[in-house]
Amino acid sequence: MLRLSSVITIVPLAVAVLLLFVLRIDASVHEYAGVKFVGKGNAFVVHGGSEGIYSSAPGLNESPPGDSFIRFEKITFRRPQEFSNFSSGSIHAVVFEVDDRETIGGSAYGGQRAVCCTSDLAKLGVCKQDEIIYRPSTNNPGWPQVFGVSFDIDTLETTLHPRSMQITKTGMYNLYFIHCDLNLKEIFVEGITVWKNPTGYLPGRMAPLMKFYGFMSLVFVLLGVFWFSQYARFWREVLPLQNCITLVITLGMFEMAFWYFDYAEFNETGVRPTGTTLWAVTFGTVKRTVSRLIILIVSMGYGVVRPTLGGLRLKVVLLGGTFFVATEVLEIMENVGAVSDLSGKARLFFVLPVAILDAFFILWIFTSLSSTLNKLQARRMTAKLEIYRKFTNALAVAVIVSVGWICYELYFKSNDVYNEQWRNAWIIPAFWQVLSFSLLCVICALWAPSQNSMRYAYSVDDSSDEFDRDDTLTLIKPSPLASKDVKKSPEHRSSGSGNDLSDMDFEQEKTA
Repeated sequence: MLRLSSVITIVPLAVAVLLLFVLRIDASVHEYAGVKFVGKGNAFVVHGGSEGIYSSAPGLNESPPGDSFIRFEKITFRRPQEFSNFSSGSIHAVVFEVDDRETIGGSAYGGQRAVCCTSDLAKLGVCKQDEIIYRPSTNNPGWPQVFGVSFDIDTLETTLHPRSMQITKTGMYNLYFIHCDLNLKEIFVEGITVWKNPTGYLPGRMAPLMKFYGFMSLVFVLLGVFWFSQYARFWREVLPLQNCITLVITLGMFEMAFWYFDYAEFNETGVRPTGTTLWAVTFGTVKRTVSRLIILIVSMGYGVVRPTLGGLRLKVVLLGGTFFVATEVLEIMENVGAVSDLSGKARLFFVLPVAILDAFFILWIFTSLSSTLNKLQARRMTAKLEIYRKFTNALAVAVIVSVGWICYELYFKSNDVYNEQWRNAWIIPAFWQVLSFSLLCVICALWAPSQNSMRYAYSVDDSSDEFDRDDTLTLIKPSPLASKDVKKSPEHRSSGSGNDLSDMDFEQEKTA
């Protein structure tokens, strides 16, 4: 029978490998490998990409080296042999900025905006039947860009000539391949298009994240220098909990570094490095999982007021393993193969499990914290109680801020249907990294290695039925007579150190 740890290790790797085969790995070099046209309204459409692009040379008619552009390398349309016995209508490539979306299409058709010219409109002389309806933009001269090709009789393929379009206006640009010929239902498109910003191939929404992850790499290094210096100075006093915090800091340093190199290589080559992205995703997922598990077991009092998790250990491991798998799948879906700035809405299926598990973590953490605080207060362990109160306050602030930011994120996305606010979209993922780092800094400040670290550790004198049970007990303040009869254990008498917190807590209990 497989051990639980082996299953938790094997399952995420299997899921990741499976997704890598399923997902089409794209980048700012958009590749179309046999993509079929889909009927929308009265047209047949293939979405070729959507990206925010900055203009570096506004007003110029020619693009000098280093400027932003969209380039068609080799776009080929193919049809089956059985559909080659006729010449076809035009197959168009349409490129437009999101502000000019109303220039594409005309009156409603079947509940959707008509993109192809209908017979009724053709009779009015508005357009040519079976051609695309579009009008020149009043804000962006020369746009939208529309060009096309058609099939000659008995030909199986036709190719768009290579061309490059300079971007002279900053905006969210969209590419669609469209045709209106009912006889071309079975055709598909192959080839690549290259989208470039002035500073590189990173999509506009992602471009600021490269600098952000570079900055986060630096601040993680500074936190690591502080923590590891304290760790080296007081290594004899280090607690198991502090070893876990060291692991989280190390994972964070690797995660930020991998994200930075991922974006840097993407920006340089235009092709997202799958290996680097997968490493960054995995390090980030492991860090998030370990962080939540640390907060949970600290809330339960592990290593501080109880030596083990007892019967809760299996439940904690199962929750952590499930969270890791769900988060790894979500992160792979969102990052490996991501190319367009136009975010899809089909990821809800993968987001829901992570959100539910996060809510379960929060509920369990605060329930455990409440129980631990009550027990510490009842036993009058003032030093430990104070540090747990600070920890609880920090968690409460983090949860409140998180809920507020989620509300803002929902508002932001619901009011940005066409991704017109793409220049500010990078702030949303960046915020979660900053919040996570801030909470880690608070934990490091509360449990930093020091000469007094062992004062906050579990000791034999802290053990009682109250801490060993999983359920919350009704706590009764001990009477003065009962406390006077309490005798020190042999271990307590042998310790004899006035600096030991357990001695101080015990004396407070005797004098109550």
